[in-house]
Amino acid sequence: MQASDIKNLNIAVIGGGYAGATAGLALSQIGANVKVYEQAPASGEVGAGIGLRPASVKLFKKLGIFDAIEKVTSPSDYFEILDAKGNVITREEWPHLSEGGEKHNTRMIHRRDFIDALVSQLPEGVLQLGHRAEEITDNGDSATVRFSNGVEETFDIVVGADGIKSKVRGLWSDSQPVMQRAHAYRAVIDGSLGEGLLVDDNLRLYLEAETGRMIYFLPLRHRGENGQISFDITVPHDDTTWNPNVSKEEVLEMLKNFDERLLRIVEKLDWDEVNQRAAADLDPQDKWNSDAVVLIGDAAHAMLHHQGQGANSAVIDAGVLADCLVEADTVPEALALYTSQRKEPVQELQRISRESWNAESAGKTAFPEKEKINY
Repeated sequence: MQASDIKNLNIAVIGGGYAGATAGLALSQIGANVKVYEQAPASGEVGAGIGLRPASVKLFKKLGIFDAIEKVTSPSDYFEILDAKGNVITREEWPHLSEGGEKHNTRMIHRRDFIDALVSQLPEGVLQLGHRAEEITDNGDSATVRFSNGVEETFDIVVGADGIKSKVRGLWSDSQPVMQRAHAYRAVIDGSLGEGLLVDDNLRLYLEAETGRMIYFLPLRHRGENGQISFDITVPHDDTTWNPNVSKEEVLEMLKNFDERLLRIVEKLDWDEVNQRAAADLDPQDKWNSDAVVLIGDAAHAMLHHQGQGANSAVIDAGVLADCLVEADTVPEALALYTSQRKEPVQELQRISRESWNAESAGKTAFPEKEKINY
């Protein structure tokens, strides 16, 4: 689209998470009039650590915000998969870490720091807090949003970045989260409680292949005097309650075959501070866009966390959407182009993530997606 046409676009991004905040940045940088509407009264994100893959890092460099990301991250060179006792199964450098003589290290970051860094780079007035989308109407060549605070406005484009329970997706899909019979118990702990395992900035997965039980050990050495560790226990479980309540004793029993150092970490956890979630994703969605409405991030393709690609896919969606608006001649063409570019690779990631890890996959590669997805 012509720069003059893009400047006349009024765009609403529903949701101020990773996808929404990155969309606000990317769309404002191409000249569109964009507002990011977040239902919460204040910005913030709880939870654990994530790894920003090289593709995401390259996008942040393109958007000119890498310095803000770099300040709250640690660079990682590889991902290591070990058995439950700590014997190495696979150690592999992050795909696309080095390109064109430049390194794009995966960056280890806490979720809250990530959101804060993104929001800090948004132009003034883009983020609108305290706006819960109550009703969305697709008018064909525009879309109208009514918020719970009484505000109602019509936009040229509405971007649904409102997560796995997306109201925007409800315009054409009744898909609900699919519970995957697994639990994740997550905590961020001081590095001094890491039993000597916090030795570098690389992600480690301890896998008991026979049961599918696993522990993700993600270093956040830049955080605090002793550094921190994002400690994620993931186990198969028949309880599909969204916020389960499993005791520390039950979890220790499930992990009884793991390295004693990992068990001591679990024993020292303040269990009241551990975030317990049932694992859920979405079935692949047939439709991602109309002529004026489009889905990005978890609203389009929520996936399980086993490949660590949920947040990365969300931010890449946002960058591609902005690129497509520049490349295409009209809004409908741009939204269709975005879907054609993102749908197939991201749905492949959904499939791979559902397969999780087993002895065969872990022994082959740390990145089963690398042969099929070129980021």
